[in-house]
Amino acid sequence: MATQKYEELLETIKGLQEENARIKKQKKYGLVWENKPEIFDEESKNALPVLIEKEKKFSDIISDEKSDFNILIEGDNYHSLSVLKYTHRNSVDVIYADPPYNTGSTDWKYNNNYVDKEDSFRHSKWLSFMDKRLRIAKDLLKDSGMICVAIDDYEIHTLGMLLANIFGEENKIGLLAIRHHPRGRTQSNFFSTTHEYALFYAKDISKVKSDFCFPTAEKEEVDSLIRSREDATPETRPNLYYPLYVSDNGDVSIVKDKKYKYEIYPKNRNGDRVWKLVKDSLQEEIDENLIFAKKSAGEWKIYRKITRGSTNKAKTLWVDPSYDANSHGTNLLKKIFKENTFNFPKSIHTVKDIITLLEKKIKNPIILDFFAGSGTTGHAVLELNKEDGGNRKFILCTNNESNICEEVTYERIKRVSQGYKNKKGEKVKGLGGNLKYLKTDFIKIDNSIDDLKEKIVEASTQILCLKESTFIENNIQEKIKIYENSNQYTAILFDTFYLKEFTEVLNKLTDKKVSVYVFAYDKNFSKEEFQNLSQAVEYTVEPIPEKLLETYQEIFNF
Repeated sequence: MATQKYEELLETIKGLQEENARIKKQKKYGLVWENKPEIFDEESKNALPVLIEKEKKFSDIISDEKSDFNILIEGDNYHSLSVLKYTHRNSVDVIYADPPYNTGSTDWKYNNNYVDKEDSFRHSKWLSFMDKRLRIAKDLLKDSGMICVAIDDYEIHTLGMLLANIFGEENKIGLLAIRHHPRGRTQSNFFSTTHEYALFYAKDISKVKSDFCFPTAEKEEVDSLIRSREDATPETRPNLYYPLYVSDNGDVSIVKDKKYKYEIYPKNRNGDRVWKLVKDSLQEEIDENLIFAKKSAGEWKIYRKITRGSTNKAKTLWVDPSYDANSHGTNLLKKIFKENTFNFPKSIHTVKDIITLLEKKIKNPIILDFFAGSGTTGHAVLELNKEDGGNRKFILCTNNESNICEEVTYERIKRVSQGYKNKKGEKVKGLGGNLKYLKTDFIKIDNSIDDLKEKIVEASTQILCLKESTFIENNIQEKIKIYENSNQYTAILFDTFYLKEFTEVLNKLTDKKVSVYVFAYDKNFSKEEFQNLSQAVEYTVEPIPEKLLETYQEIFNF
């Protein structure tokens, strides 16, 4: 009995020592929370994620056989992001994330249970949930990439600190308030909530290329040529104080003659002022017919024509009616589906404007949304491509709870791509675009690393196709697979016993570059095996699954 108590005491002391060590390591300032482990479905326990094609009922959407596919991945987004960390590390230009809002109502599940207001670990669970996903998301961004996370007032402060912790305070771009519910939410106890937030961070702010300006239609306006500031006087700016001369029909000159006979000095109700331009600059604008005079109350006033609208710097408060989530989110879905299929979708204009801001000066950007919900981001990308002829591509990730991925996300993209009839029976023309629908599957972790490698390789086809964006299959035989798009081939050898046949196949692929993947137990598999390949095209060679396993070891620590 005494021995048992002694051992229990030692165990207690050991536990206290470990807790003390943890507290000493804990940062002294910033966001701290109780880490709450996430429990996934039985199939994903002690297992690694892979991708498989969704069943044929949800076939590929193809509008243009020469274009690459947009991607929809069904599954828990933690697993989807884990696969993307291999296929798209440092490859994504823009991430838009609209995570579940931690309101305390039945909006969000953690470990298969709704998190309500009485849950004492409510905020810790949400932060644990977000932290894991945002850390992987950061690795997917290019160095010049940016992320926007939508949020409401329940977690705005904690999310801000979490993003600063992951991305660094120095990489914060800004915070927007967006009026998404102009009528206000009547269920609020005190203030009637009309807005939500969007937080913007860069992976490396020194590499951000966007100027955060909206393109707008050009329009011509007029402005007074007189500086109105109190310190803009002849004494302080003598080079801007001089007479101008006006003709009977309102033409302006800096030289007096018979035609230009009315002498005008810059004055307003505060007395003598100065012009906005020095003489040489003003003469240039006179030559371009941008300066004119107009008589008002018996006095000549000088005006300057201005063409505004080439750019419009984005403001931190967005109040345009187009951001109304009910009018341009919920009602839009009703037009597509003829019924209410999803609660609280974003206005498509909100997402379009965010993408427009973040993708500036990027050629063929990749946009990721790993809380895809009803598919607003995919719809927004297709609309933008239709409007300006762009070649943006999207990746959407969502689970299939209540069949949302099948019945809402996929179906929405299908209808807006191919065209549909709205509630009134009117035909709405399709936006085009291709879509590949994938879903997560799992491979149990094996005690034998070689056996695990074989399993992963056999299940890696769709992962490699996603990595290379090559999904058109040219089936050679069971152990040799060739996939392609308009620019390249992806060649996969699952068994080196067929190396000779594989090389023969490769030597026939001479019209575009080739990415070669070969199953090998040894990560030092040599390119020299293919030294006799044709020199007419570019080849890259990578052994599999070593790099994929390295990625999974980073994430799952197995």
